[in-house]
Amino acid sequence: MKNKKIIIGSRGSKLALIYAERAKVELLKKSEIESIDIKSITTKGDTIINERVSEYGGKGLFCKKIELELLNNNIDIAVHALKDMPAEETEGLVTNCFLERNDPREVLISKENKLLKDLAPGSIVGTSSFRREFQIKKIREDLDCKLIRGNVDTRIKKLNDNLYDAIILSSAGINSLGLDQKISQIFSTAEIIPSAGQGVIAIQCRKNDKDLIESLKKVNHQNTSNCIKAERNVLKILEGDCETAVGAFANIDGNKINLEAELFSHDGKKRFHLKSFGEVDKAYELGIEMGKNLKKVSNNLYKK
Repeated sequence: MKNKKIIIGSRGSKLALIYAERAKVELLKKSEIESIDIKSITTKGDTIINERVSEYGGKGLFCKKIELELLNNNIDIAVHALKDMPAEETEGLVTNCFLERNDPREVLISKENKLLKDLAPGSIVGTSSFRREFQIKKIREDLDCKLIRGNVDTRIKKLNDNLYDAIILSSAGINSLGLDQKISQIFSTAEIIPSAGQGVIAIQCRKNDKDLIESLKKVNHQNTSNCIKAERNVLKILEGDCETAVGAFANIDGNKINLEAELFSHDGKKRFHLKSFGEVDKAYELGIEMGKNLKKVSNNLYKK
């Protein structure tokens, strides 16, 4: 690699900067890159406090400004939480590098450390997506799910301020911030199927930066990458956005890959659930096939 010093672009939240630092450590350890700076970038998604991001353009709000910095050569790579990235790649950029997956599961943090089953009927549960809302309603129809926005610390403060009785968050974020002691319940991926790519740190670069693409291959975690191919293709086929209530999760067992997904109608009243498996080297095709099957069985009821 000609340039052994690079700049990482990242969102400025505490969690995003932890992820950027993790990418930096991996690159310094496994590639020939010798020096890395991290540039903090405030995205439009970071400024939306109390409303759904779908009302302002969806998932891309957390990525667009960082991607623009990348396209304008102000940074060399971008580090994202993969679940915040749109299914379609931005022209001129490529995301082919994924660090080993963190815990993909969802967790409950509640007042008095109650389990979901022990919450009183009508308890207010804070969720940041339709997927989580419908998945919680599937388990406890008598709970009142309400939108919650903001970073992890902000959401926990809202819980402590009695605005909510419980909140649903990703285990990966809670663990990375060292807040494990606040967890009241961890849901298995069978109980709540996570968002495609949940728990995965993705590294993006310019499509024409051949040297950097080669360097990133050295830190790419192959099993994680294969799971992502399957999960993200489900999203891509469904043309999923922030309002699409869909979960997709893949895991690898030997040379086999298992894929499970669930899709809800736009009003949350109908659930479409599929499981499939195949050879690991067919992960890409497996995701496409499941996306097509979900689209067919749902009869497009997931779209408004």
